Parts: sequence; structure tokens; C-alpha cells
Amino acid sequence: MTRLTHVMAALLALATLTACAKGPERSPLEVELITTIREQIALRRAPKQERPPLTRALLDTIESPYIEVTLEANDVFAYLQPQLVLEDDTPGELVNWVTEDQVSVALRDGILVATRGLRGDLLSSSTLAQPGGLQGPEGQGPRSFDLRLGDHESKTLELACSVTDLGPEALEIVEITYATRHLQETCESESGRVVNDFWVDSRSGRVWQSRQWAGPLNGYIRIRQLTL
Repeated sequence: MTRLTHVMAALLALATLTACAKGPERSPLEVELITTIREQIALRRAPKQERPPLTRALLDTIESPYIEVTLEANDVFAYLQPQLVLEDDTPGELVNWVTEDQVSVALRDGILVATRGLRGDLLSSSTLAQPGGLQGPEGQGPRSFDLRLGDHESKTLELACSVTDLGPEALEIVEITYATRHLQETCESESGRVVNDFWVDSRSGRVWQSRQWAGPLNGYIRIRQLTL
């Protein structure tokens, strides 16, 4: 199998993307994405860029897992591959999704726990992931968020969180509809309120899509699983 690597480095400070691809062969989706990335770099001063037209036929040519990550504030997006998958003493499987330029998003059972390469990175966070359960958060309890606010400044936020099951919901991702349950995690403190949303497969327990807070500088990011 040819290893394919998409690279789209999301940098909020510049509101643009950088990308690379490697491998002796390129799928139609790779060519489409690379073309789009080059156009975005050339037109990076435009307020908004169009997304490459994804189809299930194109995604079916990709043999590696990919997620799509979107910075909601300005609709900057990237496609990332898993770099590292591990299980440790903390509940939940940890997956680090990364570009070749080392812009990364770390998810524990689908819950955002860290970013690298963005303005105001989420350095780390605890989760409400539970052992042996579905992906996504469960129950209630405290969560801590360690945030980078500047080159030499960081801050830890402590929030009280609880999860509500909003019921079944059909979720469509590029021509496939999944039966999911919509979980909503609400986290509060005297400083404010954060609401994270997760769409969890009703059968497998996989998080197919989420909307999660990545700190005050990045705001919310949207994540969806394109391929496995």
C-alpha cells in the first residue's frame, strides 16, 4: 500500500494553510486537495476559501484514516493523519493526529486534549472519558484546561462539567448517514461556560463528529472522521 500524506498546517495568526504530499502515487483526492491548497495559498488574503469537493468515491480511494479539522471562527480547515496511538493509565485511547509540519490535534476517545501549532494552543486537558465505555465524555466531574496565552504565558482553567444525552440523530458525512446519539458536554466556572458536542455511533461507540472548545484564542473547532 502506498503511504499517502496530506499536509495542511492551520495557523490562525496568518489565517492560511501550508501543505505537502509525498509518495510515488497520488489518489484523485490528493490531487484535488493539493490543487485546492495551492489556490488557497495564492489567495490567502481572501476572507473565505471554498472547500475541495469531497465525494465518497474519492474518499474510498484513500486507505489511511483521515480527520477533517475546521477552525470555526474563520473556516480554516485541515486534513490530518494519525501519528501515534496509545493507551496509558488514563481512560480512553489517545490518538495524535498530525500534519507533516507537526501541526497536531490530540484526541482521547474523541475528546480534544491538546493542540500544537495553533495560536494559543491547548497544552493539555483532562476528560470525562470512562474505561470500557463508548467514546466521548460520560457522566459528570471536573475538567482542567491548560492553555498557552502567549510565548511565555499559560493559564489553567478548572471547570465543572456534565454530559447530557440529547437523543438519537442521523448524521451525514460525505454521502454516508450514521445512526448516532448526540452527547452534549457543558462545562462551567465563574469565568464562563463551554459547550462541547459529540455525535457518537449508536452501535460501535465511535465519535464520528464533534464540536469542541480549543481555548479562548482558537475558539471552537469542528472535527469529523472522513476515513478509517
